[in-house]
Amino acid sequence: MTHMSAREQVSPREAHTLVVEQGYAYLDVRTVPEFATGHAPGAYNVPLLVPSAQGMLENAHFLPEVAATFGKSAKLMVVCASGVRSLRAAKLLRAAGFSDVLEQHAGMEGLRDPFGRVKQKGYRDEGLPIASETEPGRSHHELRARALASEPSP
Repeated sequence: MTHMSAREQVSPREAHTLVVEQGYAYLDVRTVPEFATGHAPGAYNVPLLVPSAQGMLENAHFLPEVAATFGKSAKLMVVCASGVRSLRAAKLLRAAGFSDVLEQHAGMEGLRDPFGRVKQKGYRDEGLPIASETEPGRSHHELRARALASEPSP
């Protein structure tokens, strides 16, 4: 595993700085409805989990969708709501050969105790910029379409 940081997890503030100053791309792995509630400006939405008749299941197209959007050497900052899905997504990406993957600890919403009190501030609690509009070409619908278009025909 080779990537530029000795760490694999960074705080929301560190993540924002790396995106702004070092060209990391925010890869938001929350569901489409979660992403619509607000996300880091310029974020790409590739959900790790998708709804199905059996409930929420891992997105079987996650890796192809990310690969169709980014090269294996792209600087990726993976984020979700609290850090559980982003940790899983970052591990999948590293195992698939993506070489510069960091996971934003505490996600967009932060870590909370059983009573809902903030244990660790997330991106939103840190007062970092939130976008409500998705930039063109960065919605899950568009990224999925790109991945399907790039698949070889049978």
